[in-house]
Amino acid sequence: MINFRYHVVSLTAVFLALAIGLVVGTAALNGPVADSLKEQVQSVSKDNSNLRDQQNQYREELNRAQDFATEVSPALLNGKLTGRKILVLALPNTQKYADQVIAMLQVAGATITAKVSVQEKFFEPVNGVELLDLAEQASQPTVPAAGLPMNSDGVETSGALLARALQQQTTPVSATDLTAVLAAYSEPGYITADEVDGKAPTGGAEATVIVSGLPATDTSATKKSQAAVTLTTQFKGTDRPLVVAGDGAVDGNLVAGVRSDPLLVKTISTVDNASSTQGQLSTALCVIERVVQGRVGQYGLAAGATSLVPKAAA
Repeated sequence: MINFRYHVVSLTAVFLALAIGLVVGTAALNGPVADSLKEQVQSVSKDNSNLRDQQNQYREELNRAQDFATEVSPALLNGKLTGRKILVLALPNTQKYADQVIAMLQVAGATITAKVSVQEKFFEPVNGVELLDLAEQASQPTVPAAGLPMNSDGVETSGALLARALQQQTTPVSATDLTAVLAAYSEPGYITADEVDGKAPTGGAEATVIVSGLPATDTSATKKSQAAVTLTTQFKGTDRPLVVAGDGAVDGNLVAGVRSDPLLVKTISTVDNASSTQGQLSTALCVIERVVQGRVGQYGLAAGATSLVPKAAA
């Protein structure tokens, strides 16, 4: 009869055998396994080092490409916008490169009549009624409210008034009236009218560059994206040269909004990589094409672009 002591002794013998097997097996494999793991670690470490070197090389190449665009810009632009009056509208989240776009336009000889930064508040759906009222209140003798869009879209109505104040008109806008209109929108935080080279904004722009950023991502994102397109159309008017220079062309982005519209894409030029020096150079070339040659084109790296830069004039 097998008693309890027999079971205890048997189990003890089994566990002892397992322990001895593990020790012997570990000792036997320790050398080869450790060597193999060591080789793998060294290989991974070398791969990481090579990838870091490659990344640094790509970064240096990108920086050099940016430098190249900067250095060749005077030769390519060469005063081709001398005497041309250009208005720059900077939409939200573009401060990092809006000034670089302006600098490139100035290399081409353009006179920047104004840099107006449109704030996020301008596109908030809840502010539509206030923008409608503001358009009426901000109007001036040489910037009348008569003829503005008569509807419930505050962005459209206020956008039309700002375009009337800042762009070239048959009856020139007086400096006093322009200042009053800009102040009416600046005080409640809808826009910021910045000085350019120490000079206050002036009117009379013959063309407009709208610098756009990444689209909004909040619950009102779709409405804000549409509002940006609505504002843009007010500065296009019927025949005003207009270039939209943006950061990419993802859904909701202003560049994508223009390119996806079968009518707007025929009348508004776009550049989708304006956050880079190459894109800023392309923007200036695009303005030259639009203002001097009267052609419309879509340029950059994203979907809808026909080439990186406009073709040289014959």
